[in-house]
Amino acid sequence: MSSKDRILGRIRRAVGGPLPSDTGIPRDYLRVHGVRTPAESADLLAAHLAEYRAKVHRTDEDGLPALLARLLAAHGSRTVLVPPGLPPHWLAAAGPTRVHDRAGSTPADLDRTDSVVTGCALAIAETGTVVLDGGPEQGRRRITLVPDHHICVVRVPEQLVDSVPQALERLDPTRPLTWISGPSATSDIELDRVEGVHGPRTLEVILLGAQ
Repeated sequence: MSSKDRILGRIRRAVGGPLPSDTGIPRDYLRVHGVRTPAESADLLAAHLAEYRAKVHRTDEDGLPALLARLLAAHGSRTVLVPPGLPPHWLAAAGPTRVHDRAGSTPADLDRTDSVVTGCALAIAETGTVVLDGGPEQGRRRITLVPDHHICVVRVPEQLVDSVPQALERLDPTRPLTWISGPSATSDIELDRVEGVHGPRTLEVILLGAQ
């Protein structure tokens, strides 16, 4: 018998029977704080991302390859990690060598990669959060946690929601979800901020379709 079974057994004995299958948790909280246009939601997302020290860019589909090439060049990237389903034309103008995500890649291999470019599952305007779920445009979780520079593309308005409740309705809880609000950072007891502890020190978010 597992620890979980023992704990649940004690609860059943305490309540005098089987646990109810429906706990009746109230869901009457606000699903969103205010009504916004898609443009207003994109502006709110950009503002929160900037507060978290992420760099935010806007472009359309035609301008995306040139923007990605410019961002990679500005970072001095010689190699870029590419998820298996990343649209090929996204990096058509980029100069760095493509590195494909392979099962045999070690953390040291990933750490030697200068940048990674991914899509996302969705983004949340009210919290300034980008959510990854390991889809083809995003690749495995580890490829966005080890390289020091992450460029993430968010399609607006298709992949943009206003609130966490709206996001949860669209996300699959069985997927490997990674919630990103700005670059990796932590603070010690004296509030000295250190970036890059458990993820990239530089996060750049491209709002695709938001002008």
